Amino acid sequence: MSAEQPFTHLTSAGDVHMVDVSGKEVTTREAVARAGITLSAAVREALFSGDLPKGDALAAVRLAGITGAKRTSDLIPLCHPLPIDGVTVEVESTEGGARITASVVTTGRTGVEMEAMTAVSVAALTLYDMVKGLDRGAVIGPIELVRKSGGRTGTWEP
Repeated sequence: MSAEQPFTHLTSAGDVHMVDVSGKEVTTREAVARAGITLSAAVREALFSGDLPKGDALAAVRLAGITGAKRTSDLIPLCHPLPIDGVTVEVESTEGGARITASVVTTGRTGVEMEAMTAVSVAALTLYDMVKGLDRGAVIGPIELVRKSGGRTGTWEP
C-alpha cells in the first residue's frame, strides 16, 4: 500500500482498530467466492449420488456455508456484523472433486467479501468432515474471491 492508501485497519500509531464505516454510503453489495476440494473418484461419486454414510452431505454443506456467512463477524475480529440480505451456496462436481460457490448480498455500508469467503471455507470444512472417514486425503483449496460489487470501488473481478 502506498502512503496515499494506508492500511485501513491500522491507526496512525500502528494500532489495530475496527474501521468506522458510519460515513460510508449505504449501497447494495454482493460478493462471490469459491473453494475447491479434491476427492477420490469413488468419494466424489458417493457424494453426488447421495450415498455417503453420514447422510445428505450436500445439504449439510449448503447449510454450513449459509451459517458461516452469517457468523463471519464472530470469527474474524475486525469484520463488522452485517445484515445479510441473501446467501446462496452451490456445490458442483468437478473432475477432481467438488467446487463450492457462495454468493452473499447485503444492503449496507461495507462489503461482504469476508462473508462469502467464510461461507465457502466453512462449507468446504463441512464437506471434509462428511467424507473424512472415506477419504482422509481430501484437500481444500484454493479459496478465492471471484467477484465483488457495490460500494465506492464498484465492481471487481480478477
